[in-house]
Amino acid sequence: MEREFWTERWQAGQIGFHEGEVNRHLRQYWSQLAPTPDEVVFVPLCGKSADLAWLNECGHRVIGVELSELACRAFFAERGLEPEVSRAGTHTRYRHGGISILCGDFFELTRENLDGATLVYDRAALIALSPRMRERYCRHLVELMGSDARGLLITLDYPEQAFSGPPFAVSDAEVRELLADHFTIDRLHHAGLGPDDALVQRGLEAGSESVFVLRG
Repeated sequence: MEREFWTERWQAGQIGFHEGEVNRHLRQYWSQLAPTPDEVVFVPLCGKSADLAWLNECGHRVIGVELSELACRAFFAERGLEPEVSRAGTHTRYRHGGISILCGDFFELTRENLDGATLVYDRAALIALSPRMRERYCRHLVELMGSDARGLLITLDYPEQAFSGPPFAVSDAEVRELLADHFTIDRLHHAGLGPDDALVQRGLEAGSESVFVLRG
């Protein structure tokens, strides 16, 4: 999982991928999944995302997984919360109320870790992985979630050589190649990045985002 790379990024504060507010596409498109409050949401490679809190405010119990202990602790500390810390198999669980973050390797998760989650939200997981890891990620995600899962997936694409990831470019065609055998895929949104986007500020001259609904 390139553990050293990501833990070093967090330790050095090099977290340009972190959004300090709730993702606008999550706000706009989450309802397209027809979620019910009793459904558990899984958020892979969640960092300290504000999206976890927003999903919990919608009534969901939320389970994230994150490699960096610093990120796990920061999520709760920034909200003035003291999480309960316990073991969950090979992971350390940080939990407060309806939000749990499992600190450890995504690929070591089991279905039992997800407490019956039927919804998945991926804003920064697939695009955080190098091409050689994405197929493995998708295969394990399907194994974890089961055949009836539904999800919201946000991706980034840009011309080859235009930017040195992560985040990496993932084309719409690659999304379908990776996931079409397991999900019905509907693209809800596709647009170029605006001038105020963080990646444009970091030097990406041309890029686009897509938002997909996945239905098992």
